Amino acid sequence: MQIGTVKINGHAALAPMAGVADRAMRLICVEFGAAYVVGEMVSSKGLCHGDKKSAELLTLDDAERPAAIQLFGDNPEIMARAATIAMQYKPDIIDINMGCPAPKITGNSSGCALMRSPSLCFDIVSTVSRAVNVPVTAKIRKGFDSNTVNAVEVALACQEGGAAAVTVHGRTRDQMYAPPVDWDIIRKVKESLRIPVIGNGDVNSAKEAARLYELTGCDLIMVGRGALGAPWIFSQIEEYLANGTLLPDPPVPKRMQILLSQVTLAAGLKGERVALLESRRHAAYYMRGLPGAAALRAKAVQIKTLDDLKALCNEVCKLLK
Repeated sequence: MQIGTVKINGHAALAPMAGVADRAMRLICVEFGAAYVVGEMVSSKGLCHGDKKSAELLTLDDAERPAAIQLFGDNPEIMARAATIAMQYKPDIIDINMGCPAPKITGNSSGCALMRSPSLCFDIVSTVSRAVNVPVTAKIRKGFDSNTVNAVEVALACQEGGAAAVTVHGRTRDQMYAPPVDWDIIRKVKESLRIPVIGNGDVNSAKEAARLYELTGCDLIMVGRGALGAPWIFSQIEEYLANGTLLPDPPVPKRMQILLSQVTLAAGLKGERVALLESRRHAAYYMRGLPGAAALRAKAVQIKTLDDLKALCNEVCKLLK
């Protein structure tokens, strides 16, 4: 499928996830077949005010393309200015966050709070679209809450504003990430739009990916939490959709090797101290479901150096021989 002029060669994209889907994770997911990635969300106001933390969030590696930079905010002009600044990092796509349910984001009238005003969604998309020469997309939810399920209306507003595609997460803001997810709303949006629709929410396996395609008719799926500690989900999805074959998860030693590769890569990009602090969360995801996972996670939160991580990975392999 194509998002504007950008061709996507594959069936599954990596969702933007603040605090976890950094460059290292994105590159590892691309190695396993992620067809498209979206970076961690960046504050439009912070970017316009020269926030120093934004540079790492905005930086894209050529190996992870096609890739989008995601911006959040509620002021069309500031969003457009931020998108112009973001273009220095050569994104293939600018994505607008209209779906983040976090209180600190919605409390500032951004993220999913934008869905309370479809006209503002239109204004933001149209203003940003006029400011940049790459496709502009939007990521929305089912609605702000159960009383305002308006994904179709918001998606249509984004389309009329010039969006090249819309991603729909099948939950309202007040649901956060709690079940159930509503894939039927994705189908309704797909049936209502002439631009591509990307389906998102609870794709945790290749079979679930196939079901989402079948039930909604969406043009692409986006995997979020299902890729945490399991970047191989992308190769599993591609193989299952192509040949109907379910690839097994890698054996434990291979999983630990992938974890080490991801954290080592992150250390090279942002420094060992920061990368190792963040690796504690990733290590817990990679060890999820293993025998004695709770005890292993307790050890993971004590990781301070790459040597600590290597020792823990070796311990996991020995325990599970």
